[in-house]
Amino acid sequence: MAKKKKLKVSENYLDYIPKLIPENKLETDEDGQITILVENKGFFNGIAQKFFKMPRTTTVHLDKLGNFVIGQIDGVHTVNDIAEAVKSEFGEAAEPLYNRLVTYMETLRNNNFIYFDEEK
Repeated sequence: MAKKKKLKVSENYLDYIPKLIPENKLETDEDGQITILVENKGFFNGIAQKFFKMPRTTTVHLDKLGNFVIGQIDGVHTVNDIAEAVKSEFGEAAEPLYNRLVTYMETLRNNNFIYFDEEK
């Protein structure tokens, strides 16, 4: 796997525009709950699927806050725009908002669910 580019410290993280990785599929059920479907590709995943019965597709179910954040990632809104939307939707329940949101965005990025525009 290619090494991830470190984000520039001098830039403001809130100005980044997250985008979804197009290889991952999103499914929405009748309740509006989003599930991320990740296809397990590659040599080692093929071996694990054959010998250890690993599934071909991994499903990632999100909580209410994560569901809202993923729904806001459209390649146009910045992290700050998403933070404001989360604040207006969840209010005090989202606090500490910026720490939680940045940590969540980094988790999504590290798991190859999103990237930031200048990384691709």
